[in-house]
Parts: sequence; structure tokens; C-alpha cells
Amino acid sequence: MKRSTRSGLLVGTIAFTSASVLFLLAVNSSEAVQQAKRQAAAAPKQEEERLEPTQVSVAQSRVYTFVGKTGFGHDHGVEGKLKSGNLRLGATEDAGELVFDMTSFDADTDAARRYVGLNGSTDASTRQQVNANMRGDTILAVRRYPTATFAIASAKDLGKKSRDGHPQYELDGKFTLHGTTRPLKLTVTVQKTKEGMDRVRGSFSILQTHYGITPFSKALGAVGVTDKLTIHGDILVAAEAAEAEGAAAEESPAAASR
Repeated sequence: MKRSTRSGLLVGTIAFTSASVLFLLAVNSSEAVQQAKRQAAAAPKQEEERLEPTQVSVAQSRVYTFVGKTGFGHDHGVEGKLKSGNLRLGATEDAGELVFDMTSFDADTDAARRYVGLNGSTDASTRQQVNANMRGDTILAVRRYPTATFAIASAKDLGKKSRDGHPQYELDGKFTLHGTTRPLKLTVTVQKTKEGMDRVRGSFSILQTHYGITPFSKALGAVGVTDKLTIHGDILVAAEAAEAEGAAAEESPAAASR
């Protein structure tokens, strides 16, 4: 009888303990969920980017620059953002303007290295040093020249397509970097995205010395970078109203059934 009573007490104790543990787990889990909700509510909300026709998406657009090496230096890929911009494809005058945020230029991000065709990653310490040199007063001098600008006089339709079948345009204007302005002309391809945006991609090369910049070097020139920079633009532009309506019509069921 005593053994049975003890067994019953033991079973009851185990059951009570298990129930208590489950209760505490449930309470803690509920508190964790509520805390997560409170943190999410308190976190600053990122405003959705609202674009007018021909306006550039600064959130999605990027510029990638390939910087070649000299001597025992290293090749670099640099990622940059735009501060503002607009582009009227097909315009023969006052086609738009792209303003580059030079303070955002970031050396050897994984995205930049991939885009310009470089393998591997660069450690944080090296990137920090490269950025300090690049943004400093002897190179880009971003405190004095925080932006660069491409004033686009025309964006003419060339009436031909790229190898992958996308229409090509010629952007003609003036590029201002480091306080120096020079003519710039390049060919871009335009691809329509699923969201109805115009994805504009193209590249051009410049010499740093043409813009008053002395290419970085050290150890009496044993380590440095080339004068030539190759700049790749990957720009997202809100389509003009008529163009967007045409694209929507093409995607409609009625258009597809024709």
C-alpha cells in the first residue's frame, strides 16, 4: 500500500512538474512573441519609393567601377549609388540628369566585384583602408565634391538592338567629376522589367587625370591603380505614362488573346 501511495505521489509530482514547465514555456514564448511585435512596431519603417514618370529609382540603381592595378597593386570593384536622377528615353534635347552620390562609393563590395568580373571577397580591414584612400582629399575628395553629374542633352533611339534583343539608345551630354566637366557619349541598352520599369545599362571609360585626379600609388609607384576607370551603370527608370500604359496593354489578357 505504501509503495502504491509513493508511486502515486511520484507520478503526481512528475505530472505537476511537467505541467509547470509547459506553462512557463508557453508564457515565455508568448512574452517573446509580444516583445518581437513591440520591437517591430518601434523599428523605423522604410518608406516605399514613389516615382514619377522618367524618375530614376535611387534605391534600386547602382554604378559599378572597375579599377585596374599597377605593379603589385590589386584590381578593385567599387559600388556607388545615385542621389537623384531622371531620364527621358528618346528625347532629342533636355533628356535628363544623373547625380551620383560620391560619398556612397564603397570599394570591393561583393556585388561590385561580381559585376566587374573579379573573383573572391576582400576583408573588412582592407576595404576600410581602400575607402579611406579613395574618398580622401588626394583622390575623390568627397568632402569637397560630394556629387558627380551627368547632364544628358539627348537620349536618341538608335533604331537597333543589342545582341540579346534589347533596344539601344545613345546618351550624349556632359559629365562633371571632381569639379571638372567634359563631354560624354555612350550607348545603353534598355530592358523592360516585370514591374514596368526601364532598366538602362551601359558603360564608359575615363582617365582620372582628365578630371584632375592623380591615380593612387605608393612605395614609389610599386603599388597603385591605373589612370583608366571603367564605369558601368545599372539604372532603373520609371517609364513614361504612355509607355507604361502600352506595356500594361500588352500584358493584359485581352491583348494576349489577339
